[in-house]
Amino acid sequence: MVKKIASRIYMGLIFLFLYLPIVVLIVLSFNNSKSKVKWGGFTLDWYIKCFQSERIMSAFSTTLQITLLAAVISTIIGTLAAMGISAMKKRNQTIYLGATNIPMLNADIVTGIALMLWFSRFTSLGYVSILLAHVTFNIPYVILSILPKLQQMDMSVYEAARDLGANSVTAFFRVVFPMIFPSVVSGFFMALTMSMDDFVVTYFTKGAGINTLSTMIYGELKRGIKPEMYALSTLIFAVVLVVLLLSLIHISE
Repeated sequence: MVKKIASRIYMGLIFLFLYLPIVVLIVLSFNNSKSKVKWGGFTLDWYIKCFQSERIMSAFSTTLQITLLAAVISTIIGTLAAMGISAMKKRNQTIYLGATNIPMLNADIVTGIALMLWFSRFTSLGYVSILLAHVTFNIPYVILSILPKLQQMDMSVYEAARDLGANSVTAFFRVVFPMIFPSVVSGFFMALTMSMDDFVVTYFTKGAGINTLSTMIYGELKRGIKPEMYALSTLIFAVVLVVLLLSLIHISE
């Protein structure tokens, strides 16, 4: 009994540590005072000013565009790469899986500087360089989300579809894709989260005149974070929470 209570208290403290900062952020987004320790009354002014700020909306729009495009492109490439790896022999699979894990284990600052040098040599830094950088570090997450499901599949079903007259494309979309679809969705959301959250790689590959939310907030640290950013962060958290709940409902069905 004591052990059970202690384990619940321990888990409660862990979740409190994880989510208390987010709760504080949400509360501050409705605080009528700019003070972080004094409650000045309930207000929605920060949300209104957030949508009225051209700088915030421009960074937010850029972030959404890059995040969605990078997630879609990396999901398509990662799915094809996972299918290719699953069809390889065991030795080749080990080699390519090792190569896939390197970008995930590598420090972000190393990846960011390497991509910055690469793009500076062959093209200018800007919107395209950020997009390509995000696609680059998203692909391994997609591959590792889909590959285990492909390895668990019974490929005789695919071969049976081919024997019944379906071409390779039809057999894939009618047989294989429905079976790996939950893993594809999981990889997409993983890429979406990693791309939205990234700062280091974006900072080194963005160039001048373009900002995402993460780089814009970093630039405001010296002057102090404005309450409008609390409101924007709260909205982003709410959207992510809704998407997570919808994905859980979809999986449970």
